[in-house]
Amino acid sequence: MSDNVILIITISLIIIFSPFFAKLLKLPTTPIEIILGSLLGYFGFIHDEHLFVIVAELGFLYLMFIAGTEINLKKVLKTPKKVMRNVIFYLIILYTFSITISMYLDLSKIFMVLLPLISVGLVATLSKEYGKTPWLNLSMTAGGIGEVVSIGLLTLTSSALDSGFGTSLAHTILALILFLLFMFVLFRAVELLFWWFPWVSTALMPHEDNKEQDIRLSMGIFFLLVGAMLYLGLELAFGAFLAGIFIPTFFEHKHELPEKLASYGFGFLIPIFFIHIGSTFNLEALMMEGLISKAIIIAMSMVAMRVIASLVFIKDIGLTDSILMGLSHSMPLTLLIAMATLAYHASSIDTLHYYAFILAALFQVISVMIVIKLINNYKLQKEET
Repeated sequence: MSDNVILIITISLIIIFSPFFAKLLKLPTTPIEIILGSLLGYFGFIHDEHLFVIVAELGFLYLMFIAGTEINLKKVLKTPKKVMRNVIFYLIILYTFSITISMYLDLSKIFMVLLPLISVGLVATLSKEYGKTPWLNLSMTAGGIGEVVSIGLLTLTSSALDSGFGTSLAHTILALILFLLFMFVLFRAVELLFWWFPWVSTALMPHEDNKEQDIRLSMGIFFLLVGAMLYLGLELAFGAFLAGIFIPTFFEHKHELPEKLASYGFGFLIPIFFIHIGSTFNLEALMMEGLISKAIIIAMSMVAMRVIASLVFIKDIGLTDSILMGLSHSMPLTLLIAMATLAYHASSIDTLHYYAFILAALFQVISVMIVIKLINNYKLQKEET
């Protein structure tokens, strides 16, 4: 049996059985996929086939697209000024902590970008389990803004790592600013178009749709913006994320569409990305001196700085919900791994720190999910009594 056939069978089996292991262990499916990818990669069942890498990259971009579909730009812009000020203050505290820790421990400058990363990808999975609670609603709002900042910095850092801090970076910054201005004008133009001619949105995505026009248009927007990023030399994830924002912002009548898109992604493309990430983690690296301790320090630092920063929301949602919100942002799994991989390939971090970040990302997901469940159960018991 050829290596590629074994690879396909292995990936298929991981996709099929990961949810069962996750249910058995009472953990999210994502870390299970990474762990299985690492184990089976170590025993030679998974290797770096070119097509596998491409599909994994597409899975990452699709995950960023799904993250974007969790953000309705119209609702974000209607966020009360007090809440928006607190969100900005929250992000300032995070980056202040990050800069201070990086300078105090004499770490590489890339740590200043890595430590405060925020991603709403796994926050969306929390909403499926806990519903639309006040702390999760605020988490999505603050997380959406934080993710835009994180992906913007990811774009700039990617360019800086690839070509240094010369004229190329200046061109990237200019291209990013011009693109954002264009996107702002486009958003406003589409908003006006749909306001004057509301039938256009239902014509593009009809209520009764037997030709899957909603999926076709969503995929069209996704690939158009990814293609625009590719042409401009910007981070592809940023284009995918913006494409996702289009869906709930302008097609509010298709309430089921984000879930429909997520079901496809989490059932096929996204697991392949996580399996690939797992396969790149060499289990023998666990024997590296200081790896586990560094991973634990990174994980604890990232969780602590978010929980402390989240205390700015005490007056809005209370102490317990503020802590839950901070914890919900402590699982930037996808962005953290993507950024660490980028930094490692550009030689900005060594092998030890690369593996430490991947391990820390796993520690964060597993431990934070458990802590959130414990705190939420305690909160519910307290409310009942």
